[in-house]
Amino acid sequence: MTDLSPEQLATYRSSVTAPDDFDAFWAETLSAQGDLDVRTREVPTNLRTITTYDLTFRGFGGQEVHAWLRVPAGVEGPLPAVVQFVGYGGGRGHELENLLWASAGFAHLQMDTRGQGSGWSLGVTPDEAPSPPQVPGVLTRGILDPAGYYYRRLFTDAVRAVDAARSLDVVDGDRVHVVGGSQGGGMSLAVAGLRRDLAGVVAFVPFLCDFPRAVRVTDAFPYREIINYLAVHRGEEEQVFRTLAYFDGVNFAARATAPALFSVALRDAVCPSSTVYGAYHNYAGAKEMKIWEYNGHEGGAILDEENALRFLTGGAVTR
Repeated sequence: MTDLSPEQLATYRSSVTAPDDFDAFWAETLSAQGDLDVRTREVPTNLRTITTYDLTFRGFGGQEVHAWLRVPAGVEGPLPAVVQFVGYGGGRGHELENLLWASAGFAHLQMDTRGQGSGWSLGVTPDEAPSPPQVPGVLTRGILDPAGYYYRRLFTDAVRAVDAARSLDVVDGDRVHVVGGSQGGGMSLAVAGLRRDLAGVVAFVPFLCDFPRAVRVTDAFPYREIINYLAVHRGEEEQVFRTLAYFDGVNFAARATAPALFSVALRDAVCPSSTVYGAYHNYAGAKEMKIWEYNGHEGGAILDEENALRFLTGGAVTR
């Protein structure tokens, strides 16, 4: 195993605490955004059971953010919705990928990830904000100032993606869920902490949790970006971790109320299991954890998705 034993994980508690102005920071950030300006354009796919749209909305600072909207063909709704966020380096992918949720009867909005979308899946949304020097990747982009940090923009996009989904006639606004793995799992926790109107939250092997612990127990990327940054920017540790506290899943979890399903992999070097448990133990709403004892960062893979489908449709998660 790459981290603590199951017995130690059961009692582990993160040392992360929220800055005094954490709630004010996020309230001001979200209130400063303008109109959503949601637009949809049907995309021909030759699929018979799913209709796909290129959906755009205004994210942080009014920047246009893309998403795929997939809905069961011929269904007017209102439908339960899944808003999905993707892992580090990825984008919304191809229009023929990721057909699970629409096939299961959900309106599925898969948000593109600004400035990423070239690592392992396609994306089209740039990150238009200027940035001081950084380690390659986005984890240290603007890391010395919470107001200019990359994840302030991305988490705001994610909250507004939920608003965009809720604005659609095909969506039942009382049944909107957020789902994601790794970075997407961290984004799901962030949205859960910033919204009180979600029907459910799924966070597979979530990234962006318990930053101080992560950089001390793993040498793997992406957390390695922070280590590399501090190796060059000597003396900036206090400010770096002050910024990261505004974006830590541990602090968002403490403010979340929707029922949540987590997964963790005990041989995960990318998102060490203690960092996942740091957020899980702090989660204020009803919660359950699926443990993959013999897996790394892939977690349960398709079985995680099967569990998510069971969880969001009222079924029992496999043990």
